[in-house]
Amino acid sequence: MKRVAIQADDFDISAELAALEALGGGGVASFTGIVRGEEGLVALELEHYPAMTQRQAERIADEAMARWPLLGLSIIHRHGRLLPGERIVFVGTASRHRAAALESCAFLIDWLKSRAPFWKKAHYADGAGAWVAPRAEDEAKAQDWDR
Repeated sequence: MKRVAIQADDFDISAELAALEALGGGGVASFTGIVRGEEGLVALELEHYPAMTQRQAERIADEAMARWPLLGLSIIHRHGRLLPGERIVFVGTASRHRAAALESCAFLIDWLKSRAPFWKKAHYADGAGAWVAPRAEDEAKAQDWDR
């Protein structure tokens, strides 16, 4: 099972986990990202080029399936205007063993955080807006997986 969805709509974490658990492995790992409301942020807007984003997310999912003995994975990344407290991303992996589930989950979220082709714009309470620059520590984590 491999599910990759780039969507505006929210998602059901319970349903995603149930689908992974139903694969019969010994371990399911997941990560859910939530929009933070720090520093007066009132919204985070994510733009993307749909065909490119889907293709790149499928490619990284295939890489994870090849690198680890996974029974399945789920990647969901939202786009559009999201408010603080809303879910933005879900990654779940299932394997017979916990190490593969945990490592592949970390690999996928590190890739999504640093290399997925999304453009993020922060909107603040004072009316200001700013494009979000990649963080050096996120890029360093992604580079560690290349070694």
